[in-house]
Amino acid sequence: MDKSEFDRFAEEYRQIHARNIGLSGESPEFFARYKVQDVANLVCELGLPGPSRILDFGAGVGNSIPHFRQQFPEASIYCADVSHASLKIAAERFAGSAALIQFDGETLPMPAGSFELIFSACVFHHIPKSGHEGLLRELLRVLAPGGVLIIFEHNPFNPLTLHAVNTCPFDENAVLLRPRELCDALRQGGFTRVIRHYRLFFPGALRRLRAFERFLTWLPLGAQYFVAARKPSASGPDLA
Repeated sequence: MDKSEFDRFAEEYRQIHARNIGLSGESPEFFARYKVQDVANLVCELGLPGPSRILDFGAGVGNSIPHFRQQFPEASIYCADVSHASLKIAAERFAGSAALIQFDGETLPMPAGSFELIFSACVFHHIPKSGHEGLLRELLRVLAPGGVLIIFEHNPFNPLTLHAVNTCPFDENAVLLRPRELCDALRQGGFTRVIRHYRLFFPGALRRLRAFERFLTWLPLGAQYFVAARKPSASGPDLA
C-alpha cells in the first residue's frame, strides 16, 4: 500500500478496522493497548531505564499515542507516517501529545541515534519486501546504541488472522511476513539479540484464559507476534 492508499482510507480507518476485527470480540483500542503494554513489559524485563524519546514508525491515525503517554509519561513521542491525511487525524485526536512527522518512505528526518525505543505495529506487511532492507537500516541509524526496536505483525499461520487480512479493504495489497523471515531480516540489517513472541491466543469470549498467554509465547499459533532486537552497543543488558 502506498501513500495515496493510506490517505484514501484515513478517514474511515477506525470504522473499517473495528468491523474487520469483529470475530476477535475486541475493539481497535484493545489491540493498540496490548501492544504498548507489551513494550512496557519488555523494557521492564530488560531492566532498562524508561526511554526519553520514542518513535512510532508507521503511526497512522495515532492509536498508540494515549497508551505510550500512559506507560511512558516522561518520554517524548514521535509519530512518523507516509500518510499526511492520517497524521492530520492523529493531530486532531491527540493535539500536543506527540510530534508528528511526515515520512517520505525512505529517509527519516532525524539525526542518527535519536531514539532509545522504536515501535512499529502491523506496518511492514504493507511495504514491498524489496524495501525492507533499506528501511531497517534507516531504523537502525536513528536508534541509539543499545536501543530497542519492537515490530508487531500478523501471524500468517493463524486462520482467523488470514481471514481478517483477506477481507480488509486497506490490507488488499498486504503480504504477511513469516516470523522467521522478519527475524532474519533484522539480523541481516545489523540488529542483534533478536527474539520473537507469539501473542493473542484467545478471542474476547475466552479472555479469562489470557492469563496463561505468557506461557505460550513460543507457540506459533497466536493471532499476532512481535520481534524485538537491539542496536549493538559496548554494554547493556541483552534481549536473550
